[in-house]
Amino acid sequence: MASFSQFGNDLHTGKRSFNIIGRRKVWYSLAGIAILIALVVPQLRGGFVFGIEFTGGSEFVVSDVATQDQSLAVKAVTSIEPSAVPKVSNVSTTGIRIQTDQLSSDATRQMRTALADAYGVPAEQVTASFIGPSWGADITGQALRGLGIFLVLAAIGMALYFRTWKMSLAAMVALLHDLIITAGFYGITGFEITPAAVIGFLTILGYSLYDTVVVFDKIRENTREDGPESRRTFADSVNLAVNQTLVRSINTSVVAILPVGSILFIGAFVLGAGTLRDISLALLIGIIAGAYSTIFIASPLYAQLRTMEPGVRKRDKKALALRAKASSAPKTDVRVTV
Repeated sequence: MASFSQFGNDLHTGKRSFNIIGRRKVWYSLAGIAILIALVVPQLRGGFVFGIEFTGGSEFVVSDVATQDQSLAVKAVTSIEPSAVPKVSNVSTTGIRIQTDQLSSDATRQMRTALADAYGVPAEQVTASFIGPSWGADITGQALRGLGIFLVLAAIGMALYFRTWKMSLAAMVALLHDLIITAGFYGITGFEITPAAVIGFLTILGYSLYDTVVVFDKIRENTREDGPESRRTFADSVNLAVNQTLVRSINTSVVAILPVGSILFIGAFVLGAGTLRDISLALLIGIIAGAYSTIFIASPLYAQLRTMEPGVRKRDKKALALRAKASSAPKTDVRVTV
């Protein structure tokens, strides 16, 4: 622990430094490859799998069963609807959930009876419900509107807070990266996208934005300290800020991942709670993607946008000239650059 604390202190003082900004092309390439995989692979697998709340259909829940053998449910469904392809999942340790395309009232009654007979329970222990396609379309529209409103308000808020649209643009690019990677994971693995998962998507955007704001605050502080005689370029100041907040970003991510991972394990393997599983899985992937985007996308992109400004270029040339002039002076500290 002491060595890790010393490591963080060295990063904060600049004694040790990772050249994150200077290697931005590497980080961009890695992010680009991940995004390409997240977009292409789900399409090769047949597209994303949406939950019944988005597609509509019928749902049956069998309670207090003696066995959670899912093949019994499949046989019961196909005995009533031979062409049906049911989605069967466990609910807690004593229940079975079956989802099918929307059924007629007669088929629903027959399905309840068939499921009750298959699991040896009274028909009253088999609940049936259905969701119409119009309701699912409405939910989809609301989710997309919520996402759009969030991104617009976040962009405006950051532009006003930092008084520059370039920080806002860099943050929005990082948020889109997180969203694509998280959604792509669902598409690649075949997990259903449910309303709970959408809530998780929006939550991780807020987490990622918070982490980015903290780093950008430090960047603004460092760049304001650079006077006319400073030998640091703008990219140097940004890189120093990222290094100074690196340990904090790692600690925050780890502290967030531990409880989310626990909820995912309990929801998926102990309680069989689909809502807990869906929201915690989105949070887990999003936190990891958000930690990467804050450090390796948002900050390098902001530095790149600012170094294109004539004033910043002029200031950087002066800083490099001062650095060259002072290169023969005796060094008072040791800097380790990785």
